[in-house]
Amino acid sequence: MHDEFLCHVTAYGICGGQRIGVPLGTYRAPTLALALWWMRDRASWIAERLDPHPDNPLFPPNSIAPVADTVPDVPGVLRAWCGDAGQQELVADELAAGRLVRIAISDDTTEYELLAESVDALRMQRFGHALSTPAA
Repeated sequence: MHDEFLCHVTAYGICGGQRIGVPLGTYRAPTLALALWWMRDRASWIAERLDPHPDNPLFPPNSIAPVADTVPDVPGVLRAWCGDAGQQELVADELAAGRLVRIAISDDTTEYELLAESVDALRMQRFGHALSTPAA
């Protein structure tokens, strides 16, 4: 069982013809449950900022408008992922097995990526590379 997890959230877009990543958060989770909680929390955070409730008093009247049905629904996908117990269990199983988990959702301009990986698996990977490197 892997006990500690490194989690990242990044937004990627094109700027000046190059793909640029903007870190939106990193968390070193001491437990699997906290890693899953943090990923769901960040996914909800992104969804709320992309698609806030129109009656939110922080926004002036008529400042939020619906988008066309042809626009990819990143907030909807993120909210659905957060509420899908089967997906959460699958992510938990992958992380517990020491595998990297990547959830990526895109719209026309931006890709949102949630990553999580076991710190123990990273250490073992680095240690394995050190063992296989010839000492010239």
